Amino acid sequence: MKNTWLLLLIALLQSTTIIAQQPDTFRLTLEQVVQIAQSDAPDVQLAKTRLSNFYWQYQSFKADYKPLIAFNAFLPNLNRSIQSITQPNGSIIFRRQAFMNNNVGFSVRQDIGLTGGSVAIYSGLNRLDIFGTAGFSNETSYLSSPISIELTQPVLGYNALKWNKQIEPLRYQEAKRAYSEDMEVAGYNAVQLFFDILIAQLNVEATLQEKSNADTLYGISTGRFDVGRIAETELLQIELSVANAENSIAQSTLNLQSSMEQLRNFLGIQKAARFEMIPPTELPDFVVDPDKALQFALQNRSIIIALDRRLREAERDVAQAKGTTGPQISVNAAFGLQQTSTTFSDAYQNPLDREQLTIGLDIPIADFGKAKARREIAKSNLALEQLNVSQERVNFEQNILLKVKQFDLVRSQVQRALRAYEVSRKRQEMTRNRYYIGKIGITDLNIAVQEQEAARRNYIGSLRSFWESYYDLRQSTLYDFANDRSLVTLPDGY
Repeated sequence: MKNTWLLLLIALLQSTTIIAQQPDTFRLTLEQVVQIAQSDAPDVQLAKTRLSNFYWQYQSFKADYKPLIAFNAFLPNLNRSIQSITQPNGSIIFRRQAFMNNNVGFSVRQDIGLTGGSVAIYSGLNRLDIFGTAGFSNETSYLSSPISIELTQPVLGYNALKWNKQIEPLRYQEAKRAYSEDMEVAGYNAVQLFFDILIAQLNVEATLQEKSNADTLYGISTGRFDVGRIAETELLQIELSVANAENSIAQSTLNLQSSMEQLRNFLGIQKAARFEMIPPTELPDFVVDPDKALQFALQNRSIIIALDRRLREAERDVAQAKGTTGPQISVNAAFGLQQTSTTFSDAYQNPLDREQLTIGLDIPIADFGKAKARREIAKSNLALEQLNVSQERVNFEQNILLKVKQFDLVRSQVQRALRAYEVSRKRQEMTRNRYYIGKIGITDLNIAVQEQEAARRNYIGSLRSFWESYYDLRQSTLYDFANDRSLVTLPDGY
C-alpha cells in the first residue's frame, strides 16, 4: 500500500495537466521526499544513463574475447580496361583486359587473451571469368580454399587483452557501486531541500505568531499610554515591533516560495505544487558501530574499487612501456588447403597444402635513452600512485570513523536543543503574562521572545544536522543502519 501511494503521488506530481488554478498542496514526511527523489528525479535519470553507458562499454569489452564470425563477398568485381602488361623480356605493352572476379567466404576470428595473439579460420571460393577478346575464347577457373587456419602471435610485446581483462571488470563494478552512491546523493540533496522548506515554513508560522502577539501588545500598550501608565518611547518600540513583524512575514513567505520552487525543480515536477513538510521530530533509535560502519564502507563504496583499478592501470602502463620499447618479435603462421580447376566440382578434389611462416624482428639498436626514460617514467608513476592510493585509503577510513563520531554528537545535541527550546518557550509565556498584568517592562519581554526564537532556530538547526548526518552516513557506507539493510541497488537488467 505504501509503495502504491508513492507511485500515485509521483505520477500526480509529474503530470503536465494543470487541473485547477491554485497549486495542489502535499503534506510530506522526510522519508517520502527522499523516496520521491530516488524514484524519478532528474539526478536519478542521469545516474541511470551513466550506468547504461558503462554497461555497454563493458559489453563491448566482453565481445572482444568472443569470436567474430563474418561473411565476405565481392559480387561482382568486373574490370574492362586497357592495362600495361610487362613481357618476359622486360618490355611493357598495353593490352585490353576484360574479366570478372567473384569471391565469397566465411571467416571466424578469435583473439587470445592469454597470449595477446589471434587465430582465424577461413573458408572461401574464388571464381575468375576472363572474357575473350580479339579471337580469344572465354575462360573460367575456380580457386577453392576449403579451410585455412592463420595464427598471429606477438612475442615479448604488450598484451592489451590481458590487462583489459583485469581492468574493465573493475571499471564496471565501480560504475555499479557509483550508481548506488548517486541514489544516496539524491536522497541527501532531498533532505537538504526538505529542511529548507521546513525551516522556511516554520519561520512563516513564527512570524505570523509574532505579528499576532505584536498586535495584541500594541492594543494593550495603547490603552496604557492613554492613561499615562507607559511612556511614549515604549509605545513607539512596540509599534516598531509590529512593522518589523510585517516585514518578517513578507521575507519569510518569499523564502518559503523560493525553497518550494527549488524542490519542485529538483524532483522534476512539471506542474505547480505547494509542499507542507511534517517535522521529523522522532529520531530513529539505533547505535552505529564504528567498526561495522567501516566494514560496510570498504565493502560497498566505489572508491575502494577505484583505488584498485588505479593501481592496475599504473601497472599496465609499466608493462606497456616495457613491451613497446624493447625487441619486438612477431610470428605469423598459416596452414590450409587449396585447389584450382576450370570446373566447380574439380576445384574441391585432391586439395593441395598451403603453408606460410613468417617471423618478424624489430630490435632497436640506439634510441639515445628514450626507451629507458619511458620505462622509468612509468615506474615512477606507479610508485607515486601506490603512495597516493595508500594515503587516500587511510583518509577514507578516518573520514568514515569521524562521521560516526559526529553522528553520535549531533544526536545528543538534538536532545539538549529540544530541552532548551521547551524551557525558553515556557519562560516566554510566563514573561508575556507578567507583561500583560504590568509586572515587567517591554524590554524584559523582548529579551524572552528573542531567547525563545534563538532556541527554536537552534533546535530546528540541530534536527537538520542530525538528519543530514544520518543520510550522509548512509551515503558514505551505503548501509541503512536504522533498518539494518544494504543500500547497494541496481535497476533491472544490470
